[in-house]
Amino acid sequence: MSYFRPMRRARAAGGAALLALTLSGCDMAPAYHPARLVYPPDWEGQGVIAYGHPDDAASRADWWTAFGDPELNRLEQQALAANPDLQATAESFTQARDVAAQVAAHLYPQIEGMAGGERYKSSHHRLWRGAGATGPAYMSSEQYQASATWEPDFWSAIRNRKRMAEQSAQQKAADYAVARLALEAEVARDYIALRGFDAQDAVYRDSIRYYTLAVHITRLRLAGAIAAGLDVSRAETQLASTQALETDIHASRDVMEHALAILVNQAPASFHIAPRDRIDLTDVQPSAGLPSTLLERRPDIAAAERAMAQANRAIGVSRAAFYPHVTFNAMTGFMDNGFDLASLSNSMYQFGAQAVLPLFQGGVRRAELQRAWSQYRQAEDRYRSTVLDAFAEVEDGLTNVNRLRTETSQARQAVEAALRTQNMTMALYTGGLTNYLDVVVAQQAALSARITLVQVDTRQHQASVALITALGGGWSRTALPAEGAIRPFGPLQYGNLRAPAPVGGVDGTPHAGDTNLTALPAR
Repeated sequence: MSYFRPMRRARAAGGAALLALTLSGCDMAPAYHPARLVYPPDWEGQGVIAYGHPDDAASRADWWTAFGDPELNRLEQQALAANPDLQATAESFTQARDVAAQVAAHLYPQIEGMAGGERYKSSHHRLWRGAGATGPAYMSSEQYQASATWEPDFWSAIRNRKRMAEQSAQQKAADYAVARLALEAEVARDYIALRGFDAQDAVYRDSIRYYTLAVHITRLRLAGAIAAGLDVSRAETQLASTQALETDIHASRDVMEHALAILVNQAPASFHIAPRDRIDLTDVQPSAGLPSTLLERRPDIAAAERAMAQANRAIGVSRAAFYPHVTFNAMTGFMDNGFDLASLSNSMYQFGAQAVLPLFQGGVRRAELQRAWSQYRQAEDRYRSTVLDAFAEVEDGLTNVNRLRTETSQARQAVEAALRTQNMTMALYTGGLTNYLDVVVAQQAALSARITLVQVDTRQHQASVALITALGGGWSRTALPAEGAIRPFGPLQYGNLRAPAPVGGVDGTPHAGDTNLTALPAR
């Protein structure tokens, strides 16, 4: 009889393990299908430049190189390497990976070891110790033991929490891509604005030279008694007003330069970009591509979809709360009042199982489940809103690029006409055929037209940046790390834990030059 008893125990243990494996496949989360949105088959409205396929003029990850400016390329690379806000976002992704590892650890048995000893002396005159007693006054105890606790994931509650944590990490990776794209766009916009201020300053300097000559001419005519003092006053007013406008442009340029310094991790006092007389950037014409590809190229849409996937898994966790919560535990070890521990007589063990099923909680679990469903619908609503915003941004970008390109051409024609008028009125005034008021009006019109042209040209390049950003800036959903690649270290890895290996294009490793805020690196 004693021979068959271990056999029955083995079969019972095997049956329990098989049951656990079978029940662990019970996933309470509903089948996840991302919302299928119906969108227009083609880009419509006034914003259309050209309708192309995804590969036609699609933006690359280094999209700013299309503007053909080495200085912009250098600033972008420096910002991506050292911007503190971007690096902080990368650390958020690292922390999300660690949270996923913590949750996944509950799928494994939790094993603990313990060893201890103590020495105790009691008082010879303690209570109830009679006179002449020979009982021991000294006692000692040494022990070591190991314990294990395991929660079989019958209803996939732990697995769903694990998937939620992994999807949260994917969402953080998408948030990093959003922050990276925003940084790239901000550097490009600020740099274009800086070059716009440079071009305006060149216009003002050219006008100041022209107005200085005009003051000289009016003074000569006044000295020859062929012009009134009013002409000199008007010429001097025009000159001084333009000098004040140039000073204001210098202030705006300095502030923009400071903003760029912060973006590239430099102290403004040690940062300077040499000015240029004109905006020397290539006219970039990005293609919108197919509407369906926008959902795959926008990191904010990917982040919203991952939030929706997490909400779907949360429903499974809430459903699992309606079923028994089972835990197995075991402990074994040795204890003795000396050092003779490893003997069967000194051994001890304990094992057991526990199943808990809440019978009545006043609707707590039902409220939690209903809240989970509501959160899923909320995530779905936010996903749809993000998609709509994306379509609006692309359409706005297409409109702005198209209209501003036309406006630039028109402003250039206005400048040509205004300069002709300015030259003709000055020639007429010099010949005594008109008054100086006509000259002032022509000068003001020419200056306004030239400044307007520079401003419109600046806005056109910035609109191209906005359109590229709205199209995802060359990002693709395939850049998201897979759920299986989220774990930052192996189950038995105990070294190299300061920073995990990069995954999904997110590198949180500190760089040697991050703390250097004093000067730009050597070119």
